[in-house]
Amino acid sequence: MKAVLLTGHGDVDQLHYRDDVPVPRPGAGEVLIQVSACGLNNTDVNTRIGWYASEMRGATGEGPGEVAAESGGWTGGLVFPRIQGADVCGRVVAGGPGAESADVIGRRVLVDPWVLDPDTPHDRSLARYLGSELDGGFAEYCVVPAVNVYPVVSDLSDVELATFACSSVAAENMLAKGAVGEGDVVVITGASGGVGTAAIQLARARRARVIAVAAHAKADVLRELGADVVVDRASPDLAGDVRAAAAEGVVDVLVDVVGGSMFEQLVPVLRQGGCYVTAGAIAGPIVEFDLRLLIYGDLRFEGATVCPPGTFAAVVAHIESGSLRPVLAATYPLHQFVAAQQAFIAKQHVGNIVVEISS
Repeated sequence: MKAVLLTGHGDVDQLHYRDDVPVPRPGAGEVLIQVSACGLNNTDVNTRIGWYASEMRGATGEGPGEVAAESGGWTGGLVFPRIQGADVCGRVVAGGPGAESADVIGRRVLVDPWVLDPDTPHDRSLARYLGSELDGGFAEYCVVPAVNVYPVVSDLSDVELATFACSSVAAENMLAKGAVGEGDVVVITGASGGVGTAAIQLARARRARVIAVAAHAKADVLRELGADVVVDRASPDLAGDVRAAAAEGVVDVLVDVVGGSMFEQLVPVLRQGGCYVTAGAIAGPIVEFDLRLLIYGDLRFEGATVCPPGTFAAVVAHIESGSLRPVLAATYPLHQFVAAQQAFIAKQHVGNIVVEISS
């Protein structure tokens, strides 16, 4: 089959398009999916450069080659070559032992990228991620546990459906951890990316007031998605602008995928007892912080990585109801994967970039 292989940590020269990769065979309880489209995400880049490796924790360097050859996965168990890709949309074409007659055979499906331990699904240390510890969807076929497959009843195209899994599940998990509810004021950083555009829509579905932080040029699109106010990320007084946009200057939850200097500017805006929740740090993971803000502000800090059972089902329900719609920025064929990832890294787009694999 055709596939893109990641052969080691490093630059894009570690990504290789091949047409001679063996088609995987489903094992017990697994199904084989013919992949039609797969979306790009920050996790693809982070895995390639070794961002997740334990030896990188607390380090300021981000360059390739600073981590061990078999480190850098979500749980440290990355083995090369690896087929990446978490946002799989396709059709189930076969089942392994115990899944030969699964009711998903022949159906169009999305895949929950978080493969949880079947006996102890709440044990985060045993979780695996599609495209990291397991081969993913940047290939014509992939194998996943049958329990991770969700048929979707929707008029959306396969390419549009491939925008959801990683980013929307991350957004749903962050909002759930932040306990966002009706009337809450939510600030969303990195609002023009895949996670941000999903978070805007999912927060609106919860009847929250949404303040999006993004480049000024992207403001109109974000308002169309449901942002009440868009604050320019380049503002010389970002905290002041956010306070002005909030009802009575009160912010209940800060949903952050940016980190860096934005963390230092926006955490003080949270109300007494407010919540900061993060699933990324695209502007840098190393920050300065006055612990007195946490202590005397009675703040709650939440990291959001492994998604608990039920998160993906909630996202599928939003897709089928129409309360979550795709934001498709561009599509690329599989053989142009490197160009697709370079466009993704440039961050000039709004929403998601998708690789179209088969029709």
